[in-house]
Amino acid sequence: MTARAPDAVGWLSRLIAHPTVSRDSNLALIDEVRDFLDGLGIASDLTFDEAGRKANLYATIGPADRRGICLSGHTDVVPTEGQAWDTDPFAAVVEDGRLYGRGSCDMKGFLAAVLAKVPQWVRSDLKIPIHLAFSYDEEVGCIGVRRLIADLQDRGATPALCIVGEPTEMKPVTGHKGKLSLRGIVTGLECHSSLAPQGVNAVQYAAEVIVALKRMAADKAAAGPFDPAFDPPHTTVHVGTVTGGTALNIVPNDCRFDFEFRLLPGEEGEAQFAPIRDLAERLTAEMRARHADTGIRFEEIARFPGLALPEDHPLTTLTKALSGANDTGKVSFGTEAGRFQNAGVPTIVCGPGAIAQAHKPNEFVALSELDRCSAFLDRLTERAVAGTLPV
Repeated sequence: MTARAPDAVGWLSRLIAHPTVSRDSNLALIDEVRDFLDGLGIASDLTFDEAGRKANLYATIGPADRRGICLSGHTDVVPTEGQAWDTDPFAAVVEDGRLYGRGSCDMKGFLAAVLAKVPQWVRSDLKIPIHLAFSYDEEVGCIGVRRLIADLQDRGATPALCIVGEPTEMKPVTGHKGKLSLRGIVTGLECHSSLAPQGVNAVQYAAEVIVALKRMAADKAAAGPFDPAFDPPHTTVHVGTVTGGTALNIVPNDCRFDFEFRLLPGEEGEAQFAPIRDLAERLTAEMRARHADTGIRFEEIARFPGLALPEDHPLTTLTKALSGANDTGKVSFGTEAGRFQNAGVPTIVCGPGAIAQAHKPNEFVALSELDRCSAFLDRLTERAVAGTLPV
Protein backbone atom coordinates (compact mmCIF):
# COMPACT_ATOMS: atom_id res chain seq x y z
CA MET A 1 0.00 0.00 0.00
CA THR A 2 1.45 3.38 -1.01
CA ALA A 3 1.32 6.60 0.95
CA ARG A 4 -1.75 7.57 -1.03
CA ALA A 5 -4.09 4.91 0.31
CA PRO A 6 -4.56 5.94 3.99
CA ASP A 7 -6.51 9.15 3.22
CA ALA A 8 -8.82 7.27 0.87
CA VAL A 9 -9.11 4.40 3.35
CA GLY A 10 -10.06 6.81 6.11
CA TRP A 11 -12.70 8.47 3.97
CA LEU A 12 -14.04 5.14 2.78
CA SER A 13 -14.41 3.92 6.35
CA ARG A 14 -16.40 7.05 7.20
CA LEU A 15 -18.63 6.73 4.16
CA ILE A 16 -19.36 3.05 4.79
CA ALA A 17 -20.39 3.91 8.36
CA HIS A 18 -23.36 5.76 6.88
CA PRO A 19 -25.92 3.01 6.05
CA THR A 20 -27.25 4.75 2.95
CA VAL A 21 -29.45 1.94 1.63
CA SER A 22 -31.64 3.43 -1.10
CA ARG A 23 -34.82 3.11 0.97
CA ASP A 24 -33.25 5.28 3.71
CA SER A 25 -31.97 8.83 3.94
CA ASN A 26 -28.47 9.78 2.78
CA LEU A 27 -28.50 13.19 4.50
CA ALA A 28 -26.03 12.30 7.26
CA LEU A 29 -23.43 11.38 4.64
CA ILE A 30 -24.21 14.45 2.52
CA ASP A 31 -23.98 16.68 5.61
CA GLU A 32 -20.56 15.28 6.47
CA VAL A 33 -19.26 15.87 2.95
CA ARG A 34 -20.80 19.35 2.81
CA ASP A 35 -19.26 20.32 6.16
CA PHE A 36 -15.87 19.01 5.03
CA LEU A 37 -16.02 21.05 1.83
CA ASP A 38 -17.31 24.10 3.67
CA GLY A 39 -14.31 23.91 5.98
CA LEU A 40 -12.09 24.22 2.92
CA GLY A 41 -14.05 27.19 1.57
CA ILE A 42 -15.96 25.19 -1.04
CA ALA A 43 -19.68 25.84 -1.38
CA SER A 44 -22.05 22.95 -2.07
CA ASP A 45 -25.35 23.03 -3.94
CA LEU A 46 -27.91 20.49 -2.74
CA THR A 47 -30.98 19.22 -4.60
CA PHE A 48 -33.52 17.25 -2.57
CA ASP A 49 -36.13 14.58 -3.23
CA GLU A 50 -39.82 15.40 -2.75
CA ALA A 51 -39.78 14.38 0.91
CA GLY A 52 -36.55 16.21 1.74
CA ARG A 53 -35.02 12.96 3.05
CA LYS A 54 -32.35 12.61 0.38
CA ALA A 55 -30.07 14.99 -1.45
CA ASN A 56 -27.61 15.31 -4.29
CA LEU A 57 -24.49 17.39 -3.75
CA TYR A 58 -22.67 19.40 -6.40
CA ALA A 59 -19.53 21.42 -5.72
CA THR A 60 -16.86 23.16 -7.79
CA ILE A 61 -13.16 23.44 -7.00
CA GLY A 62 -11.28 25.94 -9.13
CA PRO A 63 -12.43 28.76 -11.41
CA ALA A 64 -16.19 29.17 -11.50
CA ASP A 65 -16.25 30.72 -14.97
CA ARG A 66 -15.26 27.52 -16.79
CA ARG A 67 -17.27 24.35 -17.31
CA GLY A 68 -14.57 21.89 -16.28
CA ILE A 69 -14.70 18.14 -15.64
CA CYS A 70 -17.16 16.42 -13.31
CA LEU A 71 -16.34 13.44 -11.10
CA SER A 72 -19.63 11.72 -10.39
CA GLY A 73 -20.82 8.93 -8.13
CA HIS A 74 -23.83 7.76 -6.15
CA THR A 75 -24.06 7.64 -2.37
CA ASP A 76 -26.73 4.94 -2.02
CA VAL A 77 -26.08 1.24 -1.59
CA VAL A 78 -28.12 -1.96 -1.90
CA PRO A 79 -29.58 -3.72 1.16
CA THR A 80 -27.75 -6.35 3.21
CA GLU A 81 -30.76 -8.29 4.55
CA GLY A 82 -30.61 -11.98 3.78
CA GLN A 83 -26.88 -11.87 3.05
CA ALA A 84 -24.36 -13.86 5.11
CA TRP A 85 -21.74 -11.26 6.03
CA ASP A 86 -18.73 -12.27 8.11
CA THR A 87 -18.48 -8.76 9.56
CA ASP A 88 -20.73 -5.77 10.17
CA PRO A 89 -21.39 -4.52 6.61
CA PHE A 90 -21.46 -0.91 7.82
CA ALA A 91 -18.13 -1.03 9.65
CA ALA A 92 -15.11 -1.08 7.34
CA VAL A 93 -12.61 -3.89 7.87
CA VAL A 94 -9.16 -3.92 6.26
CA GLU A 95 -7.64 -7.36 5.85
CA ASP A 96 -5.19 -8.95 3.40
CA GLY A 97 -5.06 -5.93 1.13
CA ARG A 98 -8.83 -5.54 0.91
CA LEU A 99 -11.32 -3.18 2.51
CA TYR A 100 -14.64 -4.86 3.28
CA GLY A 101 -17.99 -3.14 3.75
CA ARG A 102 -21.24 -2.40 1.96
CA GLY A 103 -20.52 0.12 -0.77
CA SER A 104 -16.74 -0.33 -0.64
CA CYS A 105 -16.81 -1.38 -4.29
CA ASP A 106 -20.12 0.08 -5.47
CA MET A 107 -19.23 2.85 -5.27
CA LYS A 108 -18.02 4.65 -2.18
CA GLY A 109 -14.43 3.69 -2.98
CA PHE A 110 -14.42 6.21 -5.81
CA LEU A 111 -16.07 8.89 -3.67
CA ALA A 112 -13.46 8.30 -0.96
CA ALA A 113 -10.55 8.59 -3.41
CA VAL A 114 -12.02 11.84 -4.73
CA LEU A 115 -12.61 13.35 -1.28
CA ALA A 116 -9.07 12.47 -0.26
CA LYS A 117 -7.79 14.66 -3.12
CA VAL A 118 -9.89 17.74 -2.36
CA PRO A 119 -7.37 19.45 -0.04
CA GLN A 120 -4.70 19.04 -2.73
CA TRP A 121 -7.03 20.56 -5.32
CA VAL A 122 -7.78 23.51 -3.05
CA ARG A 123 -4.05 24.18 -2.63
CA SER A 124 -3.38 23.82 -6.35
CA ASP A 125 -3.82 26.56 -8.90
CA LEU A 126 -6.40 24.76 -11.01
CA LYS A 127 -6.79 26.36 -14.41
CA ILE A 128 -9.74 24.07 -15.16
CA PRO A 129 -12.32 23.37 -12.44
CA ILE A 130 -13.07 19.96 -11.02
CA HIS A 131 -16.73 19.43 -10.14
CA LEU A 132 -18.03 16.88 -7.65
CA ALA A 133 -21.47 15.30 -8.20
CA PHE A 134 -22.71 12.93 -5.47
CA SER A 135 -26.21 11.58 -6.06
CA TYR A 136 -28.96 9.59 -4.35
CA ASP A 137 -31.10 6.64 -5.53
CA GLU A 138 -28.90 5.37 -8.35
CA GLU A 139 -29.49 1.79 -7.27
CA VAL A 140 -33.24 2.07 -7.82
CA GLY A 141 -33.18 3.56 -11.32
CA CYS A 142 -30.69 6.45 -11.52
CA ILE A 143 -33.39 8.67 -10.05
CA GLY A 144 -31.67 11.34 -7.98
CA VAL A 145 -29.18 12.45 -10.61
CA ARG A 146 -32.07 13.60 -12.81
CA ARG A 147 -32.75 16.44 -10.36
CA LEU A 148 -29.06 17.31 -10.14
CA ILE A 149 -28.71 17.50 -13.92
CA ALA A 150 -31.95 19.48 -14.31
CA ASP A 151 -30.70 21.99 -11.74
CA LEU A 152 -27.41 22.37 -13.60
CA GLN A 153 -29.24 22.85 -16.89
CA ASP A 154 -31.53 25.47 -15.35
CA ARG A 155 -28.48 27.38 -14.14
CA GLY A 156 -26.58 26.95 -17.40
CA ALA A 157 -23.83 25.22 -15.42
CA THR A 158 -23.44 21.75 -16.92
CA PRO A 159 -19.84 20.51 -16.95
CA ALA A 160 -17.93 20.03 -20.19
CA LEU A 161 -17.00 16.40 -19.43
CA CYS A 162 -17.92 13.78 -16.85
CA ILE A 163 -16.26 10.68 -15.39
CA VAL A 164 -18.58 8.32 -13.49
CA GLY A 165 -16.52 6.25 -11.07
CA GLU A 166 -18.45 2.98 -11.07
CA PRO A 167 -16.28 -0.12 -10.50
CA THR A 168 -14.48 -0.99 -13.75
CA GLU A 169 -11.07 -1.98 -12.29
CA MET A 170 -9.90 1.43 -13.57
CA LYS A 171 -10.53 0.42 -17.17
CA PRO A 172 -12.26 3.08 -19.31
CA VAL A 173 -15.79 2.03 -20.24
CA THR A 174 -17.29 3.83 -23.22
CA GLY A 175 -20.63 2.01 -23.37
CA HIS A 176 -23.25 0.47 -21.15
CA LYS A 177 -26.75 -0.85 -21.67
CA GLY A 178 -29.90 1.08 -20.96
CA LYS A 179 -32.81 -0.26 -18.96
CA LEU A 180 -36.59 -0.20 -18.90
CA SER A 181 -38.29 -2.07 -16.06
CA LEU A 182 -42.03 -2.46 -15.65
CA ARG A 183 -44.62 -4.10 -13.44
CA GLY A 184 -47.50 -5.99 -15.00
CA ILE A 185 -50.71 -5.79 -12.95
CA VAL A 186 -53.42 -8.28 -13.86
CA THR A 187 -56.91 -7.93 -12.40
CA GLY A 188 -59.14 -10.98 -12.72
CA LEU A 189 -62.37 -12.20 -11.14
CA GLU A 190 -62.22 -14.61 -8.24
CA CYS A 191 -64.56 -17.51 -7.61
CA HIS A 192 -64.48 -21.02 -6.16
CA SER A 193 -62.09 -23.17 -8.19
CA SER A 194 -64.81 -25.76 -8.74
CA LEU A 195 -66.52 -23.08 -10.84
CA ALA A 196 -63.32 -21.93 -12.53
CA PRO A 197 -64.94 -21.11 -15.91
CA GLN A 198 -67.04 -18.46 -14.15
CA GLY A 199 -63.97 -16.59 -13.00
CA VAL A 200 -61.15 -14.79 -14.79
CA ASN A 201 -57.82 -16.28 -13.73
CA ALA A 202 -55.32 -13.45 -13.27
CA VAL A 203 -52.36 -15.83 -12.85
CA GLN A 204 -53.05 -17.64 -16.11
CA TYR A 205 -53.37 -14.39 -18.06
CA ALA A 206 -50.15 -13.14 -16.48
CA ALA A 207 -48.51 -16.39 -17.55
CA GLU A 208 -49.39 -15.68 -21.18
CA VAL A 209 -47.52 -12.38 -21.03
CA ILE A 210 -44.59 -13.98 -19.20
CA VAL A 211 -44.31 -16.68 -21.85
CA ALA A 212 -44.26 -13.96 -24.52
CA LEU A 213 -41.41 -12.24 -22.67
CA LYS A 214 -39.54 -15.54 -22.53
CA ARG A 215 -39.92 -15.97 -26.29
CA MET A 216 -38.75 -12.42 -26.86
CA ALA A 217 -35.65 -13.10 -24.77
CA ALA A 218 -34.89 -16.19 -26.86
CA ASP A 219 -35.38 -14.23 -30.09
CA LYS A 220 -32.93 -11.57 -28.94
CA ALA A 221 -30.35 -14.21 -28.07
CA ALA A 222 -30.77 -15.92 -31.44
CA ALA A 223 -31.23 -13.01 -33.83
CA GLY A 224 -29.75 -9.97 -32.12
CA PRO A 225 -28.85 -7.29 -32.95
CA PHE A 226 -25.45 -7.97 -31.44
CA ASP A 227 -22.54 -5.95 -30.12
CA PRO A 228 -19.72 -8.37 -29.19
CA ALA A 229 -18.18 -5.80 -26.85
CA PHE A 230 -21.03 -6.51 -24.40
CA ASP A 231 -21.54 -9.65 -22.34
CA PRO A 232 -24.14 -10.81 -23.22
CA PRO A 233 -23.84 -9.20 -26.65
CA HIS A 234 -27.56 -8.54 -27.16
CA THR A 235 -30.52 -6.89 -25.48
CA THR A 236 -31.85 -9.11 -22.69
CA VAL A 237 -35.38 -9.62 -21.38
CA HIS A 238 -35.91 -10.89 -17.85
CA VAL A 239 -38.85 -11.58 -15.53
CA GLY A 240 -37.71 -11.21 -11.93
CA THR A 241 -40.73 -11.61 -9.65
CA VAL A 242 -44.25 -13.04 -9.85
CA THR A 243 -46.87 -12.86 -7.10
CA GLY A 244 -50.53 -13.80 -7.25
CA GLY A 245 -53.32 -15.89 -5.85
CA THR A 246 -54.25 -16.76 -2.29
CA ALA A 247 -55.21 -20.44 -2.29
CA LEU A 248 -55.45 -23.31 -4.76
CA ASN A 249 -59.21 -23.53 -4.41
CA ILE A 250 -59.73 -19.86 -5.32
CA VAL A 251 -59.50 -18.59 -8.89
CA PRO A 252 -57.05 -15.69 -8.40
CA ASN A 253 -58.20 -12.13 -8.99
CA ASP A 254 -54.74 -10.56 -8.86
CA CYS A 255 -51.26 -11.23 -10.22
CA ARG A 256 -48.23 -8.98 -10.51
CA PHE A 257 -44.94 -9.56 -12.24
CA ASP A 258 -41.84 -7.40 -12.67
CA PHE A 259 -39.74 -7.54 -15.82
CA GLU A 260 -36.99 -5.60 -17.51
CA PHE A 261 -35.27 -4.91 -20.78
CA ARG A 262 -31.48 -4.37 -20.70
CA LEU A 263 -31.00 -2.52 -23.95
CA LEU A 264 -28.06 -2.16 -26.28
CA PRO A 265 -27.30 1.51 -26.94
CA GLY A 266 -29.51 2.62 -29.80
CA GLU A 267 -32.37 0.24 -28.94
CA GLU A 268 -35.41 1.98 -27.47
CA GLY A 269 -37.31 0.53 -24.54
CA GLU A 270 -40.68 1.63 -25.91
CA ALA A 271 -40.07 -0.23 -29.16
CA GLN A 272 -39.20 -3.42 -27.28
CA PHE A 273 -42.20 -3.08 -24.98
CA ALA A 274 -44.70 -2.37 -27.79
CA PRO A 275 -45.49 -6.01 -28.71
CA ILE A 276 -45.99 -6.89 -25.05
CA ARG A 277 -48.34 -3.96 -24.62
CA ASP A 278 -50.23 -5.01 -27.76
CA LEU A 279 -50.59 -8.56 -26.45
CA ALA A 280 -51.87 -7.23 -23.13
CA GLU A 281 -54.49 -5.15 -24.93
CA ARG A 282 -55.73 -8.22 -26.83
CA LEU A 283 -55.85 -10.26 -23.64
CA THR A 284 -57.64 -7.45 -21.82
CA ALA A 285 -60.34 -7.41 -24.51
CA GLU A 286 -60.76 -11.16 -24.04
CA MET A 287 -60.94 -10.79 -20.26
CA ARG A 288 -63.47 -7.95 -20.39
CA ALA A 289 -65.71 -9.95 -22.67
CA ARG A 290 -66.17 -12.12 -19.58
CA HIS A 291 -66.17 -9.38 -16.93
CA ALA A 292 -65.89 -5.61 -17.37
CA ASP A 293 -63.68 -4.92 -14.37
CA THR A 294 -60.77 -7.11 -15.43
CA GLY A 295 -57.67 -6.46 -17.50
CA ILE A 296 -53.92 -5.96 -17.66
CA ARG A 297 -52.06 -2.72 -17.09
CA PHE A 298 -48.44 -1.75 -16.61
CA GLU A 299 -46.55 0.58 -14.29
CA GLU A 300 -43.05 1.80 -15.01
CA ILE A 301 -40.56 0.96 -12.27
CA ALA A 302 -37.43 2.57 -13.67
CA ARG A 303 -35.65 3.54 -16.84
CA PHE A 304 -32.29 4.98 -17.77
CA PRO A 305 -30.53 5.43 -21.10
CA GLY A 306 -27.53 3.55 -22.34
CA LEU A 307 -24.11 5.08 -22.90
CA ALA A 308 -22.21 5.24 -26.17
CA LEU A 309 -19.08 7.41 -26.21
CA PRO A 310 -17.08 7.28 -29.45
CA GLU A 311 -13.72 5.55 -29.22
CA ASP A 312 -12.05 8.57 -30.81
CA HIS A 313 -13.65 11.12 -28.46
CA PRO A 314 -11.14 13.34 -26.59
CA LEU A 315 -12.58 12.10 -23.27
CA THR A 316 -11.81 8.51 -24.27
CA THR A 317 -8.26 9.46 -25.14
CA LEU A 318 -7.89 11.40 -21.89
CA THR A 319 -9.23 8.58 -19.71
CA LYS A 320 -6.95 6.03 -21.32
CA ALA A 321 -3.98 8.30 -20.63
CA LEU A 322 -5.03 8.91 -17.01
CA SER A 323 -5.62 5.21 -16.33
CA GLY A 324 -2.70 3.85 -18.34
CA ALA A 325 -5.10 1.58 -20.22
CA ASN A 326 -4.49 0.61 -23.83
CA ASP A 327 -8.09 -0.20 -24.63
CA THR A 328 -11.66 0.37 -23.52
CA GLY A 329 -14.65 -1.81 -22.72
CA LYS A 330 -18.41 -1.94 -22.53
CA VAL A 331 -20.55 -3.28 -19.69
CA SER A 332 -24.06 -4.64 -19.33
CA PHE A 333 -24.80 -2.96 -16.00
CA GLY A 334 -26.24 0.54 -15.97
CA THR A 335 -24.87 3.79 -14.56
CA GLU A 336 -25.75 7.47 -14.43
CA ALA A 337 -23.39 8.11 -17.34
CA GLY A 338 -26.18 7.77 -19.90
CA ARG A 339 -28.16 10.51 -18.17
CA PHE A 340 -25.21 12.92 -18.28
CA GLN A 341 -24.58 12.09 -21.92
CA ASN A 342 -28.25 12.67 -22.78
CA ALA A 343 -27.91 16.10 -21.16
CA GLY A 344 -25.15 16.97 -23.63
CA VAL A 345 -22.21 16.12 -21.36
CA PRO A 346 -19.76 13.61 -22.90
CA THR A 347 -19.31 10.94 -20.23
CA ILE A 348 -17.17 7.88 -19.58
CA VAL A 349 -17.13 5.29 -16.76
CA CYS A 350 -13.93 4.49 -14.89
CA GLY A 351 -13.48 3.64 -11.23
CA PRO A 352 -11.89 1.35 -8.65
CA GLY A 353 -13.15 -2.12 -7.81
CA ALA A 354 -14.64 -5.04 -9.71
CA ILE A 355 -18.36 -5.22 -10.45
CA ALA A 356 -18.20 -8.93 -9.58
CA GLN A 357 -17.86 -7.87 -5.92
CA ALA A 358 -20.85 -5.51 -5.98
CA HIS A 359 -24.17 -6.32 -4.27
CA LYS A 360 -22.69 -9.42 -2.60
CA PRO A 361 -22.02 -10.35 1.02
CA ASN A 362 -18.50 -9.45 2.09
CA GLU A 363 -18.27 -6.80 -0.64
CA PHE A 364 -14.75 -5.42 -0.88
CA VAL A 365 -12.43 -3.18 -2.82
CA ALA A 366 -8.73 -3.99 -3.14
CA LEU A 367 -6.48 -1.33 -1.64
CA SER A 368 -4.42 -1.55 -4.81
CA GLU A 369 -7.51 -0.36 -6.71
CA LEU A 370 -7.77 2.69 -4.45
CA ASP A 371 -4.09 3.37 -5.15
CA ARG A 372 -4.67 3.14 -8.89
CA CYS A 373 -7.62 5.50 -8.62
CA SER A 374 -5.54 7.93 -6.58
CA ALA A 375 -2.81 7.88 -9.23
CA PHE A 376 -5.47 8.46 -11.89
CA LEU A 377 -6.67 11.53 -9.98
CA ASP A 378 -3.09 12.78 -9.57
CA ARG A 379 -2.66 12.73 -13.35
CA LEU A 380 -5.99 14.49 -13.72
CA THR A 381 -4.81 17.14 -11.27
CA GLU A 382 -1.66 17.78 -13.28
CA ARG A 383 -3.71 18.45 -16.39
CA ALA A 384 -6.22 20.62 -14.55
CA VAL A 385 -3.35 22.72 -13.18
CA ALA A 386 -1.69 22.94 -16.60
CA GLY A 387 -5.00 23.73 -18.29
CA THR A 388 -4.59 20.88 -20.76
CA LEU A 389 -7.88 19.03 -20.20
CA PRO A 390 -9.98 18.87 -23.40
CA VAL A 391 -12.80 21.12 -22.15
